Order: sequence, then structure tokens, then C-alpha cells
Amino acid sequence: MTDPMETGEARALRDAVRALLARRSGPEAVRAAMASPLGYDDKLWSTLCEQIGVAGLTIPEHYGGAGAGLAEACVVLAELGRTLTPAPMLGSAVLCGEALLRTGNDEACERLLPGIAAGTTVAALAWSGADGRWTPALTASAAGLDGRAHYVLDGDTADVLLAVARTDDGAGLFEVPLDGVRRERATTLDPTRRLAVVECASTPARRLDTGGFTEPLRHLRDTAVVAVAAEQTGAAARALELTVEYTKQRRQFGRPIGSFQALKHRMADVHVHVEAARSALSAAVADGDPEAVMTAEVVCGEAFAHAAAEMVQLHGGIAITWEHDAHLYFKRAHGTARLFGEPDLSR
Repeated sequence: MTDPMETGEARALRDAVRALLARRSGPEAVRAAMASPLGYDDKLWSTLCEQIGVAGLTIPEHYGGAGAGLAEACVVLAELGRTLTPAPMLGSAVLCGEALLRTGNDEACERLLPGIAAGTTVAALAWSGADGRWTPALTASAAGLDGRAHYVLDGDTADVLLAVARTDDGAGLFEVPLDGVRRERATTLDPTRRLAVVECASTPARRLDTGGFTEPLRHLRDTAVVAVAAEQTGAAARALELTVEYTKQRRQFGRPIGSFQALKHRMADVHVHVEAARSALSAAVADGDPEAVMTAEVVCGEAFAHAAAEMVQLHGGIAITWEHDAHLYFKRAHGTARLFGEPDLSR
């Protein structure tokens, strides 16, 4: 099976994104971005969209996108994951873009997708409740939408708000006016990921899907899981690289600690996890089969958690200081593990 993330075009895309992030998204820049009012560097995001077109990769050309696919988006997400770069790529470009395309509503797509593809509009998708499950947290009735949605990516600063809500026919996708909801930034474990709580109280909303959204919702979940798996794989690989670099520099008993056999074995174990994650991600992107998607959710999440834990352990005391990046990788690993669904159920 050909790896869709290792084609010539995919490698060129990876090189372009990695080069830009190397210049513009180092550790100090990431910390500045996560502390900014938006939670990301809007100038870097504009550059990624204008020069490389990352926000429009999965959006068809007639809606202003590049007409590529999930594989190309995953290449970008893996690079953003490597550097922990905060960006609205996952929530706006991938999730909301995919949700709108799944509605079959040409008017809504023509109106909303060009801005999302250009990166000038940031969209947010309200979906799950406090338990993080995939059951819609909001309920639609003749009076409007009611309920509280949690873990909404960029939900407090987004320009467009979409919401999945329970309906008489199962589920629907709605466009929600911003002045009709209460949006509040949530305190999160992972400071590089901006999440919000969105509360609706008989909020008027426009239904966008034309034939029911229950089945498209399942496909949207699969897309979300694969996208997060790409982030996790990129971050796990980088955590391993940083750990190997450190063990070559840190010396004990007159030699680099990386030369000790016990530490070689531990880093080899992380390497095996990372390679397994790459294979699982590739299969999920190429196949799209639900079983492959669930496998990627488990394998990629475990690989990142293992890599981040070993990064902390092998860096020693410095890893738990605020100044070092190891704790950011550790927090991102545990934050993404619960972001979309429950890995234990997939396992």
C-alpha cells in the first residue's frame, strides 16, 4: 500500500511547513502565542495560509480551497504537532470545513468555506458535553438551541460558530449567531490548545444539513480522530528527537548518558512506538475504515503519551520546570488523548 503522506507532493508540503515553523515557531514563539488574546499567532497563521494554503487543503477548488485531501492536511497537522504550534487548523480548517461539506448545502458552503479556506475566517464547532462523549450536548427545538457544549476549539474567539445538536431525526448541523450564545474560555491542562464552553438558551439557529446529519456525523468523528492522530504522531517523533539530543549532551560518570544501555533500550522502545504510530496513521488516512481509524486513535495516542513520559524521565529534574518544553509535550499528550472520544472504548 502506498503511503499517501509520503508522495512527492506530500514531502514538498512537509518541507515547506517545517521550514516556516523552524523560522517562526520556536519555543519562545509558541509560549508567546499561547499567552496571546487569540491563543495563537495570527500573523504566522496568515503566512501559513497565504504562502502555503494550509487552511484550504481539504476544501474543493470551487469553494476557494486547494482540492487536496485529508492526507495533505495530516502532513500539516503533524508538523504543527512537532512544534506544538497553536493554530486554528484542526478546529476551523479541518473540522468545520469537513462539517460544512458533509451538509450538502451549496449556499452555506459558498458563503462560509472561502473565508475558512483563506484563513481569514476562523470557525468553531460546538459538539460534546462535559463528559467528552460524541453525543451532541445541544438540543434543537422550535424555540432554538439549548444546552452547554464543552471543549470547543477556538470557541471563544471564532468568527463563525457551528453546532451539532440533537433533533427529531437524530442530529443536525446548525449555524449559530454569535450574539445569541455565551462563550467562555475554559481552563485546560494543555496551554497550547484553546478550548471554550458555549452555552445556548433558546438560541435561534439556522439548520444547514439537508438530509439529516447522523451518518455524516460518524464520518466527521473519524476525520477528527485521524487529524488528532497526525498531531500526536508528529509530536511523539519530535519528543523522541529532543530526548535523544539531550542524552547525547548530558554527561554522567564521564560519558554521555545516552551511551548507557538501559537508556538506549528505553529510547528504542519509544522509537518502536513512533514507527507504529506512523504506520497506523498511514493506514487510517489511506483506508478510512472505521477499524483503521480506531487503531490509529489508540496507537498514536499511546505513542505520544509514552514518548512524552520518557522525555520527562530522561531529561531529569529540568523537565518539570516551566522553562523547559518537556512539560508542554506531556500536557499536550494527555490533553489530545481525551479530545475526541475515549481511546479506551476504541481499544
